Amino acid sequence: MEQAKARVYVIFGATGGIGAALARRLLDNAGGHSQLLLVARNEDRLNALTGDLRNGYPAASIEQRALDATDVPQVEAFLEEVAATYGSLDGVANCIGSILLKPIHLTTESEWASTIQINLGSAFAVTRAAVKAMIRTGQTGGSIALVSSAAARIGLSNHEAIAAAKGAINGLVLSAAASYAPRGIRVNAVAPGLVRTPMTSRITGNEASLKASTAMHALGRIGEPEDVASGLAWLLDPAQSWVTGQILGIDGGLGSLRGR
Repeated sequence: MEQAKARVYVIFGATGGIGAALARRLLDNAGGHSQLLLVARNEDRLNALTGDLRNGYPAASIEQRALDATDVPQVEAFLEEVAATYGSLDGVANCIGSILLKPIHLTTESEWASTIQINLGSAFAVTRAAVKAMIRTGQTGGSIALVSSAAARIGLSNHEAIAAAKGAINGLVLSAAASYAPRGIRVNAVAPGLVRTPMTSRITGNEASLKASTAMHALGRIGEPEDVASGLAWLLDPAQSWVTGQILGIDGGLGSLRGR
């Protein structure tokens, strides 16, 4: 019996806590047979992650590329190359993000610009390039998954810049989902609460901050990278072919519930 073609997945921000967890989840779900392409800026961290995954999943085909996901031409050229090499592009996830906890009157112009560029700029670049590559292959279907935030769904103090960037991602998801639904290309996002990653270590590593943050989540704990990776993998799976234009809250209730 002929073996089914391995699905082709690309993860931007692969070396972050959520990106690395997603890579493992996709490989687990596919029995280690996916064609996985990992993208991040830091080549040393990419080398370490790729080596670890290849040891754990020897049957998988895992490649890497160091590039800046806010650079539109770089991202477009890379995804064009992926589509040309493999003939299809089943799913693309953008796990790149930043966190800035400051009230707006203390936020500098450079901090604002950086927050918008890292979060919204990368989402724009990845979505634009992924759609173009999927169209060019002539395939029907394909999934794009972005990362928003519960902060874009509920008013949280000192989150003005990051809430604005993530709120714009929500708008991008809805419009792009409508534009490309006729081609079967699905565009969705997850909206996490606080997740324990290296990026959030200044919060999670402080006992008082962690206690206060935990209390804001109705389920009584902050998230782990695997919680969010599970949702992203679900959105990327072609089995969810009737799911598009959704902002999936994976947030312990933070975005919609008040704790007791």
